[in-house]
Amino acid sequence: MAFEKFYKPGKAKPEPEKEYKPRKPVRKSAPSKPRAELTPPVEPAKEESYRLNKYVSNAGICSRRKADELIAAGEVEVNGVVVAEPGYKTQPGDKVTYKGKTIKPQEQMIYILMNKPKGVITTMSDEKDRKTIMDILKGKVTARVYPVGRLDRETTGLLLITNDGDLTKKLSHPSHEVKKIYHITLNKALAESDFVKIKTGLTLEDGIIKVDGISYVKDAQANEIGITIHSGRNRIVRRIFESLGYEVTHLDRVYYGGLTKKDLPRSRIRFLTKQEIIMLKHFNKK
Repeated sequence: MAFEKFYKPGKAKPEPEKEYKPRKPVRKSAPSKPRAELTPPVEPAKEESYRLNKYVSNAGICSRRKADELIAAGEVEVNGVVVAEPGYKTQPGDKVTYKGKTIKPQEQMIYILMNKPKGVITTMSDEKDRKTIMDILKGKVTARVYPVGRLDRETTGLLLITNDGDLTKKLSHPSHEVKKIYHITLNKALAESDFVKIKTGLTLEDGIIKVDGISYVKDAQANEIGITIHSGRNRIVRRIFESLGYEVTHLDRVYYGGLTKKDLPRSRIRFLTKQEIIMLKHFNKK
């Protein structure tokens, strides 16, 4: 997985100015909706009737169109009976199963992607009254949510936040090998000999660590490195370089399990799309 595919340093290319066109007079409309980044793509869950294909889709199994196919193929049961009609209306209290497992619409689940700034702690509160990710979420999210994994206080970049405990457990488990890409800036150029050592694997105090990929950042100095890694061990990226006598002066996570920083400025959040949620729920070592 090429590092440059997900992150290229340097200034953003300015967009060309648009030709000015006079605006036509319009009637005064109702107040505009809140910005998309502050509006989750879900509504509070309700006990109500659903079309079966919508029920399956809202459970995060697949898209609505794919749900039609699964139902028609007889892979979905309602109260122990196969229902092959996508338009079948479920009722409150119905037990819907897919591949033998009970599924439910998860409309109350919240999935947030944050571009964490430096100096912010990855906790919901801090006894020393230091700034936490909750300070960034305040006023934007009312549900009780938690970070998936951690970024240390001085590390910036992508952080997934949710109240979906099952997904958190899945993404945090080492067996799923969730890929992360980091942009690292060192206090000095990385020697080629040390580059090779990192690429082939190092032995740290808590065992052997081998990265999934490493490269010098294109069009940058030799102290800027891109690393792809799936290990979730504490401070693992910093410890890799510290073990070779380097100091990490800046560490930025630019990719997490298929999610990138595209259109997400520092200190901002956005809610995941339905497609992204499905991707994470059916995560397969990305």
